[in-house]
Amino acid sequence: MTRKESRLVNRTFCLVIWTALFLLGFIIGWFAKPSGPTDTNSDASPVYLKEFLREMRPDRIRDHLRKFTRLPHLAGTEQNLRYAEWIQREWLAFGLDSVEMVPYDVLLSYPNKSQPNYISIVDARGFEVFNTSLAEPVPDGYEEVSDIVPPYSAFSPQGNPEGDLVYVNYGRTEDFQQLQTEMGLNVTGKIVIVRYGKIFRGNKVKNAMLAGAKGIIFFSDPADYCADGVQPYPDGWNLPGGGAQRGNVLSLNGAGDPLTPGYPAKEYTYRFNKEKGVGLPTIPVHPIGYHDAIHLLKNMGGGIPPNNWKGSLNVSYRIGPGFTDEFKNQKVRMNIYSNNQVTRIYNVIGKIRGAVEPDRYVILGGHRDAWVFGGIDPMSGAAVVHETARSAGKLLSKGWRPRRTIVFASWDAEEFGLLGSTEWAEVTLHHRPNNNTHKHDALYLCKGQCQTAAGESRGLHQRRLSHRGHAHSEGGLHPVSAHFGVQHHKADSPEEGEEGVSLYESWHKRDNWTNERDAPRISKLGSGSDFEAYFIRLGIAAGRARYTKNKKTERYSSYPVYHSVYETFEVVERFYDPSFRRLRAVAQVRGGLVFALADSPILPLDANEYAVALWKYSRSIALMGQLHKDMQVYKVSFDPLFSAVENFTVAARDFHKRLETVNQQDPLQVRMMNDQLMYLERAFIDPLGLPGRPFYRHVIFAPSSHNKYAGESFPGIYDALFSINNAANPETAWDEVKRQISIAAFTVQAAAMTLTPPA
Repeated sequence: MTRKESRLVNRTFCLVIWTALFLLGFIIGWFAKPSGPTDTNSDASPVYLKEFLREMRPDRIRDHLRKFTRLPHLAGTEQNLRYAEWIQREWLAFGLDSVEMVPYDVLLSYPNKSQPNYISIVDARGFEVFNTSLAEPVPDGYEEVSDIVPPYSAFSPQGNPEGDLVYVNYGRTEDFQQLQTEMGLNVTGKIVIVRYGKIFRGNKVKNAMLAGAKGIIFFSDPADYCADGVQPYPDGWNLPGGGAQRGNVLSLNGAGDPLTPGYPAKEYTYRFNKEKGVGLPTIPVHPIGYHDAIHLLKNMGGGIPPNNWKGSLNVSYRIGPGFTDEFKNQKVRMNIYSNNQVTRIYNVIGKIRGAVEPDRYVILGGHRDAWVFGGIDPMSGAAVVHETARSAGKLLSKGWRPRRTIVFASWDAEEFGLLGSTEWAEVTLHHRPNNNTHKHDALYLCKGQCQTAAGESRGLHQRRLSHRGHAHSEGGLHPVSAHFGVQHHKADSPEEGEEGVSLYESWHKRDNWTNERDAPRISKLGSGSDFEAYFIRLGIAAGRARYTKNKKTERYSSYPVYHSVYETFEVVERFYDPSFRRLRAVAQVRGGLVFALADSPILPLDANEYAVALWKYSRSIALMGQLHKDMQVYKVSFDPLFSAVENFTVAARDFHKRLETVNQQDPLQVRMMNDQLMYLERAFIDPLGLPGRPFYRHVIFAPSSHNKYAGESFPGIYDALFSINNAANPETAWDEVKRQISIAAFTVQAAAMTLTPPA
């Protein structure tokens, strides 16, 4: 045999061997693969779900909350780190597959212990004739507790501005406009005082800065933070006169850490100068209690404001500037000495690995850090998440494993601007494209406090005298809203006298359901909690649900003791949920949604629901435009948007017809349909972001530019229309409206294309 023939035989022999090995591997793989897209839990899922919900116990939630609220645990403090370590140990003991602590170095803000913040009234010689309180009176039982941070506004710059005081109602955009246009008063160079409520405090600061004020003071008016017929804490759940609301005053618009906007706050990341971080206010800010506010307001001079500017304090609510003639030589001085400093924070991330689609994630998250004890915000929600993790661990020990991966997240530094959750989103979901979390996350259910749950795991936002369920869902929860109803059917009503009644039936009885259909009322999400980066920046569907109390302030203001020292374990146990059954109901609804999203072969999302929402919101924004008589003059038409919504509606209907015939035993078909459902939300993301808000990228839903807490539909169009009457150049302003309509129409049309069959 020649050498050439020998080489040919060797090559042929190698080819035969490789072909045989390939065929053997293929045969083994073919017969080893599962017959369907689900694991062995598939037939037992309803049984497991029942056990999962039944395992959640009110007494356990109570115990978790008690342990979480014994000591103050502000972000960046030793005690908050101790809680993180405790949660990590507990989740591992519950049986989660992995639990890690993930650190970030972010900008935080703390009062100066040697120079406390306060507001004073000074006379002509500069002597202080009145000073506001340096701290809140500590509630009974907590007198020996140290490290209670006094009321302050996080990220306020240092300063001692002095000047005349001007009262500007809630400090909204329209309040400052009304003050100037109808009352003829300019606040340039003045210190303004506004009451909490209606909008996010950071928007109030931004409005004051734009108006030229050199300082801003917040107070909680009893008209907004005290329910009628209820006593102040500890005899009731109203805010005492010495209580004050802490909170951050950033205007970051979704940027996360002020020094590393858009990028994770790790050791390798470039940082801006800490005095010049993104979104930091430029004027001093400070909150006070309403007993102190009386001393500042009672001698105010100037005109009498409209009745809707008046709260329930025994003062005139005159607008100023300054005091009456008797006290005209007195001024208000702010004494603010807070410090901003880069501090380490820790997220706790626990995972239950999916059996069939481990690269697909369902995230249940909520924050851990609190201004003081955090009885309601956030620890009631943290206790609910903890109980959900425990119940899931019990199920794992019985042989259950979800189809998709479930992630439990305990976020840090939420109170300082959603920092922990945003940083994790930036590093894990956004800047590591090979990480499957960003590519395959099915839904984010977020939590925050005893204020919402089943999305944001906040538990019960009890602001209402008669309790009722309330669901929030931006985008993703519109498609999953029907599943909200399903889970409410499976959970029991926690109300007295409603034994044997489902939570769904109780909700039906107490809530004002729409006339459009016999279904729960689902509201738009705004922001102010940890779902923001996932939904508004990355296009991951998100949702939450809650109980509410005190209808008067339900939408815009917070429960009375919000962010005060009186947010204790006792306020929950005595007034909000003595039986802890409401928190269990929240856990069951949220847990049921997580179970369904993690275990259903086909994701329980409904594009038809999205189509209905788009139709409603497009008509609503068009009506807003039609209220302007110049719309026709500048030839502005919403027809392209209406056409795109119609195309989306047709595409959604056709998609669900195909979904009815999909072979669920074919993993490839199931995967393709789930991809289309999952990526639908991503289709509404504009990589360029909204005008002036590059980290808010969702074209259909975003927080209002004028109130971060409130959600707006078609926010680009809304913002363009909002100030059209005050535009210096109407033609340019209407051109921007046209541009935003075009962007919205293109985006909706592109989303419709994601629902069409693959080419």
